[in-house]
Amino acid sequence: MRTAATELLGIEHPLIGFSRSPGVVAAVSRAGGLGVLGATAYTPEQLDAQLTWITEQVDGKPFGVDVLIPAKSVPGDPSNLIASLRAQIPEAHVKFVDELLAKYEIPTDTGKALFTDDLLSGLAGSGAEALLEVAFRHPLALIANALGPAPEAMLKLGREHGVPIAALVGSPKHAQQQLERGVDLLIAQGTEAGGHTGTIATMVLTPEIVELAGETPVLAAGGVASGAQMAAALALGAAGVWCGSVWLRSEEDITPREIKEKFLAADSGSTLRSPTRTGKPARQLRSAWHDAWESPGAPPPLPMPLQPLLVNDAWNRIDAAAEVGHPGALELESFFIGQVVGRFRQLEPAYDIATGIVRDCEARLREVAALVTP
Repeated sequence: MRTAATELLGIEHPLIGFSRSPGVVAAVSRAGGLGVLGATAYTPEQLDAQLTWITEQVDGKPFGVDVLIPAKSVPGDPSNLIASLRAQIPEAHVKFVDELLAKYEIPTDTGKALFTDDLLSGLAGSGAEALLEVAFRHPLALIANALGPAPEAMLKLGREHGVPIAALVGSPKHAQQQLERGVDLLIAQGTEAGGHTGTIATMVLTPEIVELAGETPVLAAGGVASGAQMAAALALGAAGVWCGSVWLRSEEDITPREIKEKFLAADSGSTLRSPTRTGKPARQLRSAWHDAWESPGAPPPLPMPLQPLLVNDAWNRIDAAAEVGHPGALELESFFIGQVVGRFRQLEPAYDIATGIVRDCEARLREVAALVTP
C-alpha cells in the first residue's frame, strides 16, 4: 500500500503502532509499519536507553516517539516543581484515596514504584523538554504530541532535524489549530480510543479532519484493531491508521498479566472516559476504582498534573498487590484501553498482530473494490 503517510514516513504499510513498550515498537517497525514509543512513561535516562535498544532491533527501519505535553496544566514552582504541586492537593482528596485503599485492604508496602515523581515531572515544563532533547538524539522518523497544540520546542527541534511532526486531534477546531502551527501529520482520534480522547466518534471525525486538512495527511485513530477497520479508515480518506490499544494484547507489551486477563474477559462496553487517573478525560477499563469516584460524596478529580500526583502511589500499590493475586487490588485494577478491548481473545506476538492487520486490510480492500461493477 502506498499513501501520503507511507511516503512521508518512509514505511511499507500505513500502520502506525503507538505503545509504551519498546518490544512492541520494534516489532511494528520490523513488520513494515512505524512503531512509536510513548516517551512520557520514561525518565530522560530511561528513554535514551530504550531508544538505543529500539535502534539496534529495527535494522535501520524507521520508528518514532510520542511525548505527552499538555497545553494547560496547573503551574508550580520550577525550582521545586513536585513539592509545590503536591502542596496544592486538598486534604479531602488525600483522605478519600487513603480510605478507598483501606476499604479494599491494599498493602502499604509495594516493594516497587512503577510510576515515580520523576516521570510525572515530564508532564510539565522542563521535564517534557528534556524528553524531547533526548528523543532527537536518535534517528527519528516522527515526533508526536498527544495533548494540545504542538509546543514550540517540538516544532523547532523537528524542523532542525528534518523530522515530521504529528499531533493528535479530537475535533475540527483542534485540527485547525494544529494546521496553523504547521504540523506535518494529523491524527484524528475518535472517542473509541484508549487514553485521552474527545467525544466525537472516529467514523464522524475522520472525514471531517480529512476535508479540513487538505494536503496534510491524516491518520485515523480509535477503534482500529483489525484489517477491516483499517480498510474502513482508508475508505474514509485517511492516509493510514494510528493504533494503540490493540498492542495491549501482544506478548511484548509490558502491562502486567493480571490486567491483560481483565482485558481478555472484557467486552466493548467495559470502558469509560474518566479523569480520575490523569486529570483529563481518558478511556480506560472500568473497575471498582471508577465506581468509587462516581459515588455520592466523592471529591471531583483534580486537574493535571495534580490528579496523577494524588493517585500515583495508590496505583503503585494496587498494581503490586494485583500482581500477587490480592482480591481487593484485582477489583480496583485497570489501565488505559479503547473499546476494541471487546475483540481481545488471546495474546499474540506484536509482529503477528501487525502483519495480520495489514494482510486482512488488503484482502478487505480487494473485496470492496470487487463490489464496483465495470
